[in-house]
Amino acid sequence: MKVLKIAAAALALAAPFAMAQTSTWKSDPAHSEVDFTIKHLSVSNVHGRFGHVDATIVYDEKDITKSTVKATIDVLGLSTGESQRDTHLKTPDFFDCSQFASATFESTSVAKSGSGLKVSGNLTVHGVTKPVVLDVEGPSAPVPGMDKRPHVGFSATTTINRVDFGIGPKFADAMVGTNVKVNIEIDAVKQ
Repeated sequence: MKVLKIAAAALALAAPFAMAQTSTWKSDPAHSEVDFTIKHLSVSNVHGRFGHVDATIVYDEKDITKSTVKATIDVLGLSTGESQRDTHLKTPDFFDCSQFASATFESTSVAKSGSGLKVSGNLTVHGVTKPVVLDVEGPSAPVPGMDKRPHVGFSATTTINRVDFGIGPKFADAMVGTNVKVNIEIDAVKQ
């Protein structure tokens, strides 16, 4: 009888943990970023980085399809390492940062894909919303951060057509590439 009581107590204590299959994770701003690569004059790649990314990931370990991602990306903070080019990119010729200082992404579905994930969603840049698919590696195994909370990593890639978003439509592909490779690195902290 005593063993039965102990087992029942253990099950009662374990029940909340078994049901805690969904967790919320926030991006660590000091260790998360969104980078881009675009062709210049069809001969070289120009690399850049947007400002901070603020992402929230609701991760369901039992049913990945119930997971969600929302992110806001600081476009105003973009940098290519060349101040004159950065200033031009922030004008109405490209991002028009005075009107559209940030971009957003909100997932519409999450699915397993090989050893990673496919995250489909709506990306809004320059006031235009289009569907995109992110190829995601992760989550990594959790590790304790200096804040004593679990951290996991996600790496994602996609390619978008800048003209579809109304970015630099008067610039020909031979001058500024139409396809933009986007790389996302997220260090997510469990909340």
